[in-house]
Amino acid sequence: MSSTDTLFKDLIVIEAANVLAGPAVGMFFAELGATVIKVENTKTGGDTTRQWKLPAEEQESDVSAYFSSVNWGKRSIGVDFSIPAGYEVLLDLVRRADVFLQSFKPGDAGKFGLDYPALRSINDRLIYADITAFGEADERPGFDAVLQAETGFMGMNGTEESGPVKMPVALIDLLLAHQLKEALLIALIERMQSGRGSCNTVSLFQSGVASLANQAANYLVAGSVPGRTGSDHPNIAPYGTVFRARNGDPVVLAVGTDSQFKSLCEVLDIPEASEDARYATNPQRVVHRDALNALLAQRIAGLERDALLEQLRSRKVPAGAVRRLDEVLAHESVEPLLLQGKRTDGVPIRGLRTITFESDAVSPPERLRVPPGFNQDRQYVLEEVLGYTEDRIAGLKKAGAVL
Repeated sequence: MSSTDTLFKDLIVIEAANVLAGPAVGMFFAELGATVIKVENTKTGGDTTRQWKLPAEEQESDVSAYFSSVNWGKRSIGVDFSIPAGYEVLLDLVRRADVFLQSFKPGDAGKFGLDYPALRSINDRLIYADITAFGEADERPGFDAVLQAETGFMGMNGTEESGPVKMPVALIDLLLAHQLKEALLIALIERMQSGRGSCNTVSLFQSGVASLANQAANYLVAGSVPGRTGSDHPNIAPYGTVFRARNGDPVVLAVGTDSQFKSLCEVLDIPEASEDARYATNPQRVVHRDALNALLAQRIAGLERDALLEQLRSRKVPAGAVRRLDEVLAHESVEPLLLQGKRTDGVPIRGLRTITFESDAVSPPERLRVPPGFNQDRQYVLEEVLGYTEDRIAGLKKAGAVL
């Protein structure tokens, strides 16, 4: 990751998207060396997540922790594209762009003159990304929690006692981001051959449903509607189940084969359990899950966690400690993913890369610009990217097109 001479160094991405899904795609391209220009609405003060702050955060800054999670490496300009002068600024950016990301409510892109037919008419090489919640025909707004509920994830998550539980990250947004990254990379490859741009549409709903994987197959193949079983896996046992070692330290097991279960029983000094007809095979362990969990819980409760995990690792039994986030981020293997820098006001800020792969084909920049303040890069975008004169910029300010 030392070279800045990347595959995407000449790519220009215009990001007219808010919250998490679209900006995550924008940051992906920024991490690959592209120029990503985040166009933010002057009337709203920019991306909604700039104001999604924890009580402990600095309230004066417009770079919240949430916003910073997917906005490293970008430039920000505030534009009022609802007026002609601001609209022309955005069109000038589109004329120079390779990718245009938008997450407007259904119908708004057409209303603003920013739908694919309108932008294609001024740049036929443009790769257009259209993000919706439930599809173009459904005008419902779609924040992640709603999509976790509507796509079945909340209905499966939790226990019968807890009721439906939302996952602690905006998973559906991130699933859509991965779908859209794939679509845009394919579109870029296709453009290399045809010379033409394309329209790429993806919805949060379909991204969530397409990621139901084995849970959807359990129903489609076997007619089984999953209930809320906590961490237990519907098809495998003991898999995902959390046990408490000595001092209450949590441990999770992920035993996927009968041979792994036999090794687990030997480590726990209950070799006879692997010969018990109730537990000898995975289908039987699933049937007799409650009795098996009780047996394992009793044995594990008397053992020290780290010593137990070391024994299980030596026997190739999948198991791990349930760690707090601060423990995870302090782990030495996380170090290559950490980002750090200083905001324009001198305040240090840290973050995480979203790209984890290593490839001989691309060399992502070693450092990324810190998440930008709202409208921080107005002068750079107008002068360096668009080549506007001082007089024209002054006219745009007077018209209210830019701040």
